[in-house]
Amino acid sequence: MSKDIRLIEVDDFDHRLLVNSIMEFRNKVIQEGVPTEAMDDLLLRIIDAPVKKPKWRSHEER
Repeated sequence: MSKDIRLIEVDDFDHRLLVNSIMEFRNKVIQEGVPTEAMDDLLLRIIDAPVKKPKWRSHEER
């Protein structure tokens, strides 16, 4: 059985929004007494995701 891997590119704003959204959901789940190990692992992977720098530069940046 193969494991599908999905890669997405998000800017800094979307990255913060994603982390904050999962954190809010995690906090609600904690209040309900449900285990959060899967969310913890996902959050760590998102937070530690490498940053890809663009390969091109505009004329203004030169």
